[in-house]
Amino acid sequence: MRILLKLSGWIDALNTAVGRGVTWLVLIVAIISAGNAVMRKLFSLSSNSWLELQWYLFGAIFLLAAGFTFLRNEHVRVDVLAQKLPERAQVGIEIFGVIFFLMPAACLVLWLSIPFFWESYITHELSSNTDGLIRWPAKLLIPVGFFLLILAGISHLIKCVGFLRGQCSNPMQVSNGKSAEEALVEDILAQQHAGQVQPDTHGR
Repeated sequence: MRILLKLSGWIDALNTAVGRGVTWLVLIVAIISAGNAVMRKLFSLSSNSWLELQWYLFGAIFLLAAGFTFLRNEHVRVDVLAQKLPERAQVGIEIFGVIFFLMPAACLVLWLSIPFFWESYITHELSSNTDGLIRWPAKLLIPVGFFLLILAGISHLIKCVGFLRGQCSNPMQVSNGKSAEEALVEDILAQQHAGQVQPDTHGR
């Protein structure tokens, strides 16, 4: 089990590195999008290449960060009932879901996306739009993204089994013990409360 947990750590490190790198794409997309808008509005200039580059980068953000998002437990969950169960029962349900739902679906998409990418690569497929980009880099994102998600699923399974055996902490808890939704709600409520208790600067 110790070897498997070490493998899980390597997988998590890989997905963390990819996820942190992908966050910079958000800034790049914002700059490109703003640049396109400025050039189009002020100078009546536009380019399909830059527009398609935005789409490619959006795809990269969502596909390449999927494994990191799963690692951080940030994917949407419908666990209204499961969250009321004991931790060990929750982890058991998690193992069942990963084995019978996540892994088959992710493996199927990976399997089907490889020839989809390969055909585009060997034919040097180009966009049908004028000045469009080559298509295979965008299609390559699909198998790469789902491969990283599969690795994240394997790592998650290892940690779930390790938790049931008492060899690691609960992998379903994020670092602060709260889900992203819970943290967001608390932040909104805190801001509302701060706005209500601000001192009256007009002396009323």
